[in-house]
Amino acid sequence: MRPTATGPGGGVVRRKAGAAAAAAAASREWLVVPASGRARVEEAGKHAVMARTGLPARDLRVLDPLLSYPSTILGRERAIVVNLERVKAVITAAEVLLPNSKDPDFARFVRDLQARVLTSADQAAEFTDMDGESSAIASPFPAPSSSKGHELEMAKRTPNAVGEMTHSSSVPTLTAMKDGSTKVLPFEFRALEVCLESACRSLEEETVTLEKEAYPALDELTSKISTLNLERVRQIKSRLVAISGRVQKVRDELEHLLDDEMDMAEMYLTEKLAREDISETSSRVEVDDHDHDHDPSQLEEDMDEDYRSEPAGTASNGSFIGYKPNIEELEMLLEAYFVQIDGTLNKLSHLREYVDDTEDYINIMLDDKQNQLLQMGVMLSTATVVITAGVAVVGLFGMNIGISLYTPVGEEQTRAAHVKFWETTFGTIAGCTILYVIAMGWGKRSGLLQ
Repeated sequence: MRPTATGPGGGVVRRKAGAAAAAAAASREWLVVPASGRARVEEAGKHAVMARTGLPARDLRVLDPLLSYPSTILGRERAIVVNLERVKAVITAAEVLLPNSKDPDFARFVRDLQARVLTSADQAAEFTDMDGESSAIASPFPAPSSSKGHELEMAKRTPNAVGEMTHSSSVPTLTAMKDGSTKVLPFEFRALEVCLESACRSLEEETVTLEKEAYPALDELTSKISTLNLERVRQIKSRLVAISGRVQKVRDELEHLLDDEMDMAEMYLTEKLAREDISETSSRVEVDDHDHDHDPSQLEEDMDEDYRSEPAGTASNGSFIGYKPNIEELEMLLEAYFVQIDGTLNKLSHLREYVDDTEDYINIMLDDKQNQLLQMGVMLSTATVVITAGVAVVGLFGMNIGISLYTPVGEEQTRAAHVKFWETTFGTIAGCTILYVIAMGWGKRSGLLQ
């Protein structure tokens, strides 16, 4: 046996080694796309991501590729969790965390995300030059990077993103509102728009590909019913059912978000951080003002008055429970992609109706063939019955009974026997034919035959 080293700290060392191995196994590669657009790959464990984004473990399980979760968009205090088809992302106010993958579709999504962030920055710069004002003024909420306190707060929340909190992180995308005014989109909505666009585009492409294969196959099946064509249509119908279910899940998730205003309000991450920064700044100013006052009773009255004037549901630590921002811009964004995914679902519905119509047509054709076979069976059965009647006549004459017809004597009887034989033969055939014609006429007259 191999000798084992023992010692007072051997068990502790083994436990630490096991814990380190488990932590290393739990870590995974994440592709981080900040607001500047420069993507980088980082390796972080589950607990590090939880501390960075403020998400619970159950929300991170949604992004696990080994687990199957339906399409979901979750708005949390400091992050948005997106799980739409192949798009899995954690969106914060300053960056997007993506589980690193070698899928070509994933690389395409990352390129679109970087291009959207850079293009949005250029558009906002052009808008600033034309109006002569800063983007912070055009924004419906204060820019988060305009204050130093916000950068310190973001450094506490996301330690690895301190260097990324530049002015570009607060450059929003311009969007037209319902009343005709121009507003801006924060970083998290720009990233969310790319996720929605990628998911809707992939589903639309699969739908178009399925349509190009389905309609010719269905038309060919109607012209020629064969085992090969039936197998092709069966596979197409299976794919149709699978894609329709996926599109329906995405549509239901968008519809759920549009119906719940509080869920949409939770997604305003930049605005919540900006309001938290303003609240902390105003709290420090008020505390400094009260410190100059040496009257304790007056200080207590002022604090009570400030507490009463604070909005309901707003805690002193800066959380915004019960706060309801203007969700018009997010609502317009979700409605646009809801209409797009609903159009994709309508295409699939039309294709499903075409498949059902083809199936009904095939069933009608099969029923018609079956009716023709039944009619042929009736005709053959009638012919069998009539021929059986003729066979009965033949059987009567074939009995071993001595008659003058079988034993003619003389030339005249022989000639008469031949005549009677042919008369009997042709008479039997004519009688069977007449019986068959009468049976067919009665069947058509009664509607049994066409």
